[in-house]
Amino acid sequence: MHVLITGAGGHLGRKLFDALESDPAYEVSGIDIRPVDHPNIHKADLSAHTTSWIDLLKDVDVIVHLAGDREPAATWPSAIKHNMDATLSLYHHAAAQGVGRVVLASSNWIHGDKRFTHDALNSATPPGPVNAYGMSKLFCERTGAYFAAHHGLSVICLRIGWTQWTHDNQPGSHMAMGRWGQEMWLSDRDFLSGMRAAIDAKDVSFAALNLMSDNPGMRWDIEKTRQLIGYDPQDGSPAKISPTIALKSAMKEFFSFRVPRFFETRLSDW
Repeated sequence: MHVLITGAGGHLGRKLFDALESDPAYEVSGIDIRPVDHPNIHKADLSAHTTSWIDLLKDVDVIVHLAGDREPAATWPSAIKHNMDATLSLYHHAAAQGVGRVVLASSNWIHGDKRFTHDALNSATPPGPVNAYGMSKLFCERTGAYFAAHHGLSVICLRIGWTQWTHDNQPGSHMAMGRWGQEMWLSDRDFLSGMRAAIDAKDVSFAALNLMSDNPGMRWDIEKTRQLIGYDPQDGSPAKISPTIALKSAMKEFFSFRVPRFFETRLSDW
């Protein structure tokens, strides 16, 4: 099976590239916006008005689309160019070239408005992005659903949890965003397992699935991920909430959620 990884030189992309390259079941190639010192990782900007990279999609079975602006603080211009425009172009050319599936790196930020609620987070939970990054990922999911329905392209969107590029990706109280951050931890082993499961899954037209480790007490539901693609997480860690973390979280909730909601309610009564 030929798998092409976009963003193959990045934090997650290179981990997946190296893992698949060492497995004889896969032929792997890559695209990255920056030069990468590997003969099978090619430099290309998917959002640019050029067709130079389209030939790289020939004879590809599955594209794992990890390229894009990964920052929650991404500006609107960057989110539009590197996430929305690039992904829409990739879907279009993938379908035209006969690629069977795109596995999209989506994000937990699609449910950013649920941080200070008790809502369960699953495929049926209404989206509520709170920034340009989250909105761009929602756009990529919805356009993926369109290409699945109207162009026969299988699209699996994985709402990837937190795989840190510091602390050797070990969980704990050092992680930002308090309980919310810790509960979305995703180990390297589970990340690779989830990606392989999405690449290899049979008979999936479209799905938007959570991809976190099996963290006790988390609000993210991974049962559908288990059932639909056979994801079998091996790791998990409960959130460790110190008094300092609890205080910071309470202050963040008050100033970022409670106060704006108060004024929204008052203004709507005018």
